[in-house]
Amino acid sequence: MRATLRRTVVATLSVLALAGAPMAIGAAGAEPAQRPHGTGAEPAQRPDGTVAVLAQPPDSADSAATDPAASGLRTNTDEREFVSLAIDQVTPNAVTTSSEPFVTVTGSVSNVGDRPVHDVKVRLQGAQAVTESMQLRSVLTADQEEFDTVGQFTTVTEKLQVGQSSRFTLAMPLRSTSSVSLGITAPGVYPLLVNVNGTPEYGGQARLDDARFLLPVLGLPRDPSIRGADRPDAAAIPPSTTDPVAVTLMWPFADRPRLASGIPGSTDEKVRLVDDELADSLADGGRLEQLLAAVEFATGDSVDRDHKLADSMCLAVDPDLLITVSNMTRGYLVVDDPSDPNGPAREGTGQSAASDWLERLRSLAPRMCTTAVPFAQVDLTALQKVDDPTLVERALSAPAGIVDSVLGITSRRGLTWPDAGVLSPEAAGLRGLGPTALLADNAVAGETTRPTVPLAGSTVDRPLSAALFDVPAASALAAVGSTPQTPTYTPADVRYDLSDDSRAARLQDALGAIAWPALTPPASGGANTEPRGLLAVPPQDWSVDGDEARTVLSTVSTLMRSGLANPRPLAALLDRPAAQPTVDLDYPAQAARDGAPERVQTSASAVAPEINALTETLVNDPQSALTPRSYTAPLSEDLLRALSTAGRRDRDRAAAGAAAEARVTDVEEALTDIYASVTVLPPGGAYTLASEQSPLLLVARNDLPVGINVRLQISAPPEMTVTDIGDQQLPPRGSRTLQVPATVENAGKLVVDVALTTTNGRELGEPTSVSIRTNAYGKALAIITACAGALLLLLAGRRLWHRFRGQPDPADEGYEAR
Repeated sequence: MRATLRRTVVATLSVLALAGAPMAIGAAGAEPAQRPHGTGAEPAQRPDGTVAVLAQPPDSADSAATDPAASGLRTNTDEREFVSLAIDQVTPNAVTTSSEPFVTVTGSVSNVGDRPVHDVKVRLQGAQAVTESMQLRSVLTADQEEFDTVGQFTTVTEKLQVGQSSRFTLAMPLRSTSSVSLGITAPGVYPLLVNVNGTPEYGGQARLDDARFLLPVLGLPRDPSIRGADRPDAAAIPPSTTDPVAVTLMWPFADRPRLASGIPGSTDEKVRLVDDELADSLADGGRLEQLLAAVEFATGDSVDRDHKLADSMCLAVDPDLLITVSNMTRGYLVVDDPSDPNGPAREGTGQSAASDWLERLRSLAPRMCTTAVPFAQVDLTALQKVDDPTLVERALSAPAGIVDSVLGITSRRGLTWPDAGVLSPEAAGLRGLGPTALLADNAVAGETTRPTVPLAGSTVDRPLSAALFDVPAASALAAVGSTPQTPTYTPADVRYDLSDDSRAARLQDALGAIAWPALTPPASGGANTEPRGLLAVPPQDWSVDGDEARTVLSTVSTLMRSGLANPRPLAALLDRPAAQPTVDLDYPAQAARDGAPERVQTSASAVAPEINALTETLVNDPQSALTPRSYTAPLSEDLLRALSTAGRRDRDRAAAGAAAEARVTDVEEALTDIYASVTVLPPGGAYTLASEQSPLLLVARNDLPVGINVRLQISAPPEMTVTDIGDQQLPPRGSRTLQVPATVENAGKLVVDVALTTTNGRELGEPTSVSIRTNAYGKALAIITACAGALLLLLAGRRLWHRFRGQPDPADEGYEAR
């Protein structure tokens, strides 16, 4: 871990030393306590007339032996922390020919230990210019011996109590012939380090902490230490502009999922959010507002007169964010308890801010490249494993239409930017991808210098290419902001705890990584004729503030104005033919750790078909604004939000996982409630059939806001025959009486079990039992009737027989006498 590498307490702060009296430090320690710091320091005059104390170099070779930076020792026996060093500001952010000839660093030292620290001192150190791209990350964890240009310590405070902080300011010239300087003689990207020494109570003086950052030098200002304006060695040194780098910059607008989950679509109800943080982000000074304001200003006609910066940029918009913000403009609720999305809620405060922000984005998008990213930063590998066509369509095909509808534009098609920056071979087969995927340059096997490469395994009718972005620059950009991230594609050997660095230092690292390709000449020789390019890609959910966003855009703009870079529109990158031959995808093991949890994928796989089945059985009424698709869409989108990678690459990983599981659970409960809202009403008492063929009358109730097709499932005893009446349609929020033809063979009491299902077999509501009484006698009645009829015929025949023979009928005897 980087904390172990950087927060080093040398061997003199052993357990023995900490328990006893102070120990003298010799060659293995830091600067000897008796050395007079500041001796020989020379005041240097800045151009503005202020004075900076310039640190001096080691007096002799002996200084290297007593200097922890020069010794490079990693001999700590006690890893406890005593002080923490933070960089607050570096001036200038990027050196140009018109900059001051000094680098000024302001920061603070805080006592984070359990005892006071005495004689706290800091100094600035420098290393050689970065010559390889991965050094942009690896140098930030290198031993201090790499920073071999050292200055003299300057005292911050004589005593720093526990919990106290003390500020400092350091300044060194970039180059000088008369005083110690950083020794920078050519444009490039230079690693700098601030080192802090001190003496913890009960111990000896030691190196306690350091902070590293990158300084992009786009050009050297004049050397003020050389007298005479005509001296060529004192002149400013501009960069070489003979081979400018082609720059494409993605500018993301995304946020972690905010809509409360498990709530179907509606035309008259306000949406619910799990919190109101998005309102602050959209308001003046908020993250999303500042991301938008930075682009508005930097690409305005008065600033970007030749539109180079605007041409190099493409806005990348998450449709989930647009759906949320668009709903907020109509008023919304914030739930009191995110775990109870349908529970008590209060009015949201961001309706006005949402409206203003959305209108500004609508004004900006038509004049710039704009594209949609996959819905809610969904994990494409997890999406492929869930294997649901509806989810795939909503995640990859629908986003462009959502962005176009909300912003009133025609967005750039043909690009899929996975939030992870990597793509598994299986996910490359998802429908709706491409034809170009935006991937890290180490997400493909082998090395390539081409900006777009065809991927192996692509079909003839659906080829897929990869537009490759720069890993060091993207990793550095991801570290900028309030919530630093280590992207999935960052190599293992340059991954470290970003909390060790201050925001100012992380911003400097990003500026250095962006500027490095423009300041580094291409390797000589070889057959590569590809123009140099930089595809700069921040994370989709980027936590920068306004100052950081403006600084990044200012640096890119400065590269273009100085001739070090040219704009390369995204369309020019995507429309160019991909190089041959094809390359394989390289999917890192880290992607599984950063992706959607396995249990969430399993649950989503089970729930997604249920949502599809429900959609199929609902009725599409042309007279209603609420369609089956719009009613169930939020539930499908909730599954995509559960599969999101947002928050899974920073300190909130556990919270993101818990939120994902809760979303799937909420959808499951919502489906249960929906199915329970359609049912057969149980009769109040026994149901009486007037005859053996009287129809069975049942009442079905639908409490959903959309109509639904249902099917009766009746389980009758053997003496009752029921006719299947087929699919039946129930109106929205209404009931319907269903007549079921039935035949009963015996009189008496029968019990019939009745249930409702969807047309595709999903059970609706609670089954009920119907008690039936009938007056029908069945076979017995038929026999009696037949016997009575036969007797009647017999008697009638007997009478006719006697009359035919002229004989009186014995049955009439005594009748005439009366």
